[in-house]
Amino acid sequence: MRKKFLRKKINSNSISIFQRQFFKGLVFLICFSLIIIFIFGDHGIVKLYKIKNERNIIQKKISLLREEKEKLKNEKTKIENDLNYIEKIAREKYKMVKPGEKIFKVIDN
Repeated sequence: MRKKFLRKKINSNSISIFQRQFFKGLVFLICFSLIIIFIFGDHGIVKLYKIKNERNIIQKKISLLREEKEKLKNEKTKIENDLNYIEKIAREKYKMVKPGEKIFKVIDN
């Protein structure tokens, strides 16, 4: 009778050990999965880092475009109001001359 009791005790002990190991393995698997999702998921750290870098690049582009917009506004104002500026553009960009002026070309050797 004592042998039967020992066998039952050993079997129940081994089952409880198996259950504990299974539970530990399951908890580890769940924690590992959550960590992987947290790091590499759609809303994970890696994605967040990429989005932050893209945001910084876009903000730099926006600031450059704002500066360019201001320059164009200033140039527009000069073209509308400043006759000397218009003459400068006509002479430099379009090679225009006043009547009676002569153009000399300098040739480099």
